[in-house]
Amino acid sequence: MYRFCLAGNPNSGKTTLFNGLTGSTAHVGNWPGVTVDKKEGIYRKCAEPIAIVDLPGIYSLSPYTQEEVIARNYILDEKPDCVINIIDATNLERNLYLTTQIMEIDVPVILALNMMDAVKKRGDKIDADELEKRLGLPVVEISALKGEGLDKLMERAYETCKKKREGKTVIENTALKHLIGDIKIALEGHGVKNPMFHAVKLVELDELEVLMHKETVNMVEAFKKTHNDKTFGDDFEALIADARYKYITKYFSPTLKRKNEEKFVVTPSDKADKILTHKIWGFPIFLVILFAIFHLTFSENLFFLGGVLPEGFGKLEGTLFEGVFVGDSGINSLGVMLMGVVEVLTGLVSELVGGWLSSSPEWVSGLICDGVLGGIFAILGFLPQILVLFLFFSILEDSGYMARIAFILDRALKKFGLSGRAFLPMIMGFGCSVPAMINTRTLADEKEKLATVRVIPFFSCGAKLPILTAVAGGIVSYFGVGNVDFITYGMYILGIATALIAVILMRETTLKGETPPFIMELPAYHAPQVKNLIMLLWDKAKHFIQKAFTIILASTIVIWVISHFDFSWNYLTDEQMELSILAGFGKLIQPLFTPVGFGSQLKAFGWVFAVAAITGLIAKENVVSTLGTLAACIGAAAIDVEVDGGVGAVSAMIQATGVTLPALLAFIAFNMTTIPCFAAVAAAKGEMASKSKFNWTLLFWVATSYIVSSAVYLIGTAWWTAFIYLAVLVVAFVVIKLYNKKRFAKEK
Repeated sequence: MYRFCLAGNPNSGKTTLFNGLTGSTAHVGNWPGVTVDKKEGIYRKCAEPIAIVDLPGIYSLSPYTQEEVIARNYILDEKPDCVINIIDATNLERNLYLTTQIMEIDVPVILALNMMDAVKKRGDKIDADELEKRLGLPVVEISALKGEGLDKLMERAYETCKKKREGKTVIENTALKHLIGDIKIALEGHGVKNPMFHAVKLVELDELEVLMHKETVNMVEAFKKTHNDKTFGDDFEALIADARYKYITKYFSPTLKRKNEEKFVVTPSDKADKILTHKIWGFPIFLVILFAIFHLTFSENLFFLGGVLPEGFGKLEGTLFEGVFVGDSGINSLGVMLMGVVEVLTGLVSELVGGWLSSSPEWVSGLICDGVLGGIFAILGFLPQILVLFLFFSILEDSGYMARIAFILDRALKKFGLSGRAFLPMIMGFGCSVPAMINTRTLADEKEKLATVRVIPFFSCGAKLPILTAVAGGIVSYFGVGNVDFITYGMYILGIATALIAVILMRETTLKGETPPFIMELPAYHAPQVKNLIMLLWDKAKHFIQKAFTIILASTIVIWVISHFDFSWNYLTDEQMELSILAGFGKLIQPLFTPVGFGSQLKAFGWVFAVAAITGLIAKENVVSTLGTLAACIGAAAIDVEVDGGVGAVSAMIQATGVTLPALLAFIAFNMTTIPCFAAVAAAKGEMASKSKFNWTLLFWVATSYIVSSAVYLIGTAWWTAFIYLAVLVVAFVVIKLYNKKRFAKEK
């Protein structure tokens, strides 16, 4: 099977093209470094199936970042049958810099001029035939976003891959041309493959090439002694870069005819950025947009219309869907409506299964109804809200807005040793911590990378969302305080604030280092592609359901079993649960959580919160599924209530245990900031340079979760303690600043 790889600059539409060719659900983002590892798929419309490999977005084939090394090594070592070089046609000259490097490798290459719809919309024209003639490479116009020209691209790529190609360089009109030629001959004599590429890189004194070809690098050093350019001195890398751009300007740029050659055109994106990236209002606008997303997802009083609605409006009283679309507080948001529909359906299933098992032994009906269905349905009820929230975040990301947030935060964070680039994987943490941690490979500075990996779990992923919404719903339902959207939004902001404070403290102390420069092209705003959004949502739903019926299902069964058997393996009824294996374990660890409000101060069954927090280390969804499994039994045994869904489970637990509102908020905060799920822990370990750093990271997560959750609990219990925490934080920053200033003076 032929293998084609996709190579191009960040934001050139490379991953969108990959999805269009393969139907894959690979993540599409609008920021540099979204694709860290290569992704593979199959294109099936040619004469034979073709494997498509999606490489990281890169600006060059120099080994400055991890993704550049990945892409470079794949093309050189894996020897793909064809390289499809994706070009952002709206930025032709800049994108062709990478092309001139790929041209130097002995591999068939074809250019995909992407975003041609945007070029035509501007009134600009690109003479693709003339560009093809000047490049000596096939050129095809496409629009990956609209799916235009993809089949033609693959047809020509299929033809191209069957023709051998020798690497050629565009370096001319410089003394280095002869040096490159001499080194190429020397490398050929040593049997080196792709000699032209290696020769150019060796002249640049590329660090990888110097290590690989120590016997040839002397030729460059000898030439340096006799050559000194007027502009660049003996910086051969800069001299070659200048030669590339001059060649592009002279030979390739004329194929682009702009409608307004001399007049500077202010695009709609430029106008929007004057507001959305404003140095004062940019971040507040982001917070407002973030709240709007949470309001549309979690609110039970959409647009705050509850006070003006007629009595009984839309409540569907006496029907199966009573209160699903309009509740006591007002109109429900889309997320709450869909959640209500799912809970009605799962409730019907539970009743139906319970009826079938009414004549079965008690342990059978208990295991299936309370254990399996109670735990699984407590989680599935939150799937609609997870998908709605993920949809909104995907729209922000795919439209180009998330890249602006990184730009805004770079201005604020660079004072504390953190670049906006580090915030990009943090934002990805809203989806899942695992790919977010892998994405930190785009960070060149190891200390910045380590600090970023440590705080990514504080950006609550979709798996933590059921915890937030279930507990927030329980608070509103039982205490009648606040709104679910306000509480959930506040806890997300708490996670973000914790991450920023923690990373600033690390960068000012144990992980202090130089702040890497952050250079990023802001992509033009565009409407997200509906097809991509649907594919992403389907992938998210499929992953969630698979986890629900594997890891979570197994966990709920285990939880039910050890909560209904004692240490002698005698079966216990719901009323005897306090004698169970699980209760014994829960009571043993319960005192550990006393400082955060859900420990020894709780009444009977208070150990369930400690147990739920521990099961969440396997998968965060287990927190709510554990509460759902146990609440079904505790609700019937201790307080004689019927538990319905995750919110009902939390309400039952509040009534049974006497847990306070501040303790519930602390419970959310603890699960948001403590050790993440096993998969995220494994991903973090893979990104750590040493075992000791990983061990310190585990300790960091535990310590942070206790500090943050205890602060939430104490401030919620006695508001004046907030001033103590604030004073400690201010003193810590002042001491750190003074210490660093004194240390810097000594080093100087």
